[in-house]
Amino acid sequence: MNELHFPFIELAVVIPLVGSALVARVRDPQRALRCSVALTGLTFLAAVAAWLDYGWLQSALKSGEYVLEAHDRWHLMQRLTNRELFTIDQLSAPLLPLGALLYFLTSVATLRTKLNRVSFTSTLASEAVLLATFATNVSWLIIALLIVGAAPPYFELRARGSNGRVYALHMLLFTVLLVAGWVGVQADQTAGRAPWVASIALLAAMLIRGGVFPFHTWMIDLFQRASFGTALLFVTPMVGAYGAIRLVLPYAPDAVLRSLGMVSLFTAVYAAGMALVQREARRFFCYILLSHSALVFVGLEMVKPVGMTGALCVWLSVGLSLGGFGLTLRALEARRGRLLLVDYQGLYEHTPSLAVCFVLTGLASVGFPGTIGFIGAELLVDGAVQTYPSVGLAVVVAAALNGIALVRAYFLLFTGTRYQSSIALGIVLRERLAMLTFMALIFIGGFVPQWGVLARYHAAEEVLEVHDRTSLEHDDEHDDEHSDDDSDDDDHEHEDDEWYLDYLDD
Repeated sequence: MNELHFPFIELAVVIPLVGSALVARVRDPQRALRCSVALTGLTFLAAVAAWLDYGWLQSALKSGEYVLEAHDRWHLMQRLTNRELFTIDQLSAPLLPLGALLYFLTSVATLRTKLNRVSFTSTLASEAVLLATFATNVSWLIIALLIVGAAPPYFELRARGSNGRVYALHMLLFTVLLVAGWVGVQADQTAGRAPWVASIALLAAMLIRGGVFPFHTWMIDLFQRASFGTALLFVTPMVGAYGAIRLVLPYAPDAVLRSLGMVSLFTAVYAAGMALVQREARRFFCYILLSHSALVFVGLEMVKPVGMTGALCVWLSVGLSLGGFGLTLRALEARRGRLLLVDYQGLYEHTPSLAVCFVLTGLASVGFPGTIGFIGAELLVDGAVQTYPSVGLAVVVAAALNGIALVRAYFLLFTGTRYQSSIALGIVLRERLAMLTFMALIFIGGFVPQWGVLARYHAAEEVLEVHDRTSLEHDDEHDDEHSDDDSDDDDHEHEDDEWYLDYLDD
């Protein structure tokens, strides 16, 4: 396995984890905010350094070759656990800086009026868990981190005096299905059986974590009851999709994956339609996010290079665009309180910068030309049409409904009337920095998409290779079960199947 030049991965995990313990001792909210910004900034730099170091390893190879995965040079975690827990590969390389960026810019854009509602200790701990999840491919560690990562939002709901029963019940069911499903997968692998029931349990767990219909009610309840920042950071990175790639896709039979695609496709269209009729901004944003995250699951089901590449590109573009879109709504809430999409509010004259951010980030999420979401949306639609023409049509319908819902929300919030305010509602420097960062990345990814798409294509190839290898193993075991029923051609068939064994040995 290749080695990075410095333990950037471990630093990206350890900095927020240790920082969480340090910030817990700080009593002054403003000082805690400054510490949080500094710590999340350092974490972001470490994540970017790990990504660049991994890219440097790629550039050092010959043309047509690429590094499968790499680990930190100094083996800090290996010394404690006697095994390499944290690695970086084509799939996780951009996810680490994406998750760190969301936490960093959310901390930067937090206003003083929100300080009493934000727990920076919990935020930093959640970031450490998220980055550790993206930085490992050890199955049981992924499962443990997914379960631990679901705890901070519940504790916040309890601290705010809200009823967290809906969220707790869904996460409890998610935990049970996740653990039981993986135990079943291991048992079936040992017995040489295809893990049908276990894969369905794992699939149900990931559908719950991803908020796919009919398990989406917890996400709506979380956005309604928790702080906007906590809900945004918990949902936007889409760790449910990461869990599906690492735990479900390699072992699930094709029929199980097709069911994932159908349910996700229905969720994408259903959530887009619901976004059109929402009367509250938080519920509107939640349904927009649900629709886009479901489209990522649709791409994963195709098990085709083009569709898988489109899904991975949409994953990154949605993380950036809807991350900026959510922070825009959060900034508006800090000035107006909970936003209703009932009457025209005419906020453009007071906050033109937020209006521009609202439009650009929203259109980027639906794949507007020139933005980072355009190429991913095109690849996703192309892959869907190649697989099932009707699925491609439904993906286009979902994108169209999301676009209409975004335009409707813009007109209701920023046009139609004159709003009188006795205080200034313009954005401050820290908010401007966060918004400009999101918009810069959105347009850079839109105008120079080649490198990102190529990296996502290599990641898709890795994922599909693991899936195909596992399918071959199941086919071999299935053939072995029926070998006793064959007659004189048994030896000949065994010789024909030897290339399977040579392939697996290599």
